[in-house]
Amino acid sequence: MTEPTAILVADDDAHIVELVSLYLRRAGYAVVQAADGETALRLAASESPRLVILDVMMPGQDGLQVCRTLRARGDVPIILLTARSSDIDKISGLRLGADDYVTKPFNPEELIARVEAVLRRARPTGPRADQLAVADLTLDVSAKTAILAGAPLALTPREFDLLVTLARLPNTALDREHLLDLVWGTSFYAHRTVDVHIARLREKLKGSRVRIDTVWGSGYRLTLDETPPKGRA
Repeated sequence: MTEPTAILVADDDAHIVELVSLYLRRAGYAVVQAADGETALRLAASESPRLVILDVMMPGQDGLQVCRTLRARGDVPIILLTARSSDIDKISGLRLGADDYVTKPFNPEELIARVEAVLRRARPTGPRADQLAVADLTLDVSAKTAILAGAPLALTPREFDLLVTLARLPNTALDREHLLDLVWGTSFYAHRTVDVHIARLREKLKGSRVRIDTVWGSGYRLTLDETPPKGRA
């Protein structure tokens, strides 16, 4: 029988650790728990988890310090838990090598979706793991090319990166700050920057089975239409 994938959850808030652990176990994962940075590093070395969830604000070594150390040791995927107002923590964590972040308070089901997405990216399933395919859209991340319904799709570099970011987490709402962090490398641009690029992508995706929905109060989400659009094979 295959052993369940082990995930390390490190947070000094016992309630959050237990809540996250509950949802992870329901999803079929094994959980290793830590209440501080030093314990997290020790367990990461001894238990070899497949993914680490780190709270940024922990006593002793904080999540950013632990992230730096883990990244120096290897390439274990890391998801940071951050305060909603702490943009600098998000930016610093991503620059230190974190794979994703979730802001508090968070929906545990969204966290599980992000865990699954990060694990998929960390476990290539074929020789073209640098390709993303969503319905009739194919994105070649290495070549920076997009194919929509068999035809090349002309995108600017920012449009391409934004579409890739959304495609990595289909059906998941991403707020504007998150998109600015991941695509532009900072959240200090105006939200209008994201809105303008989303509008351009929507225009270019017209007639396809992929659309970008506005999630009021949460940002944007890439969604797959279940029925093929008229006029396309």
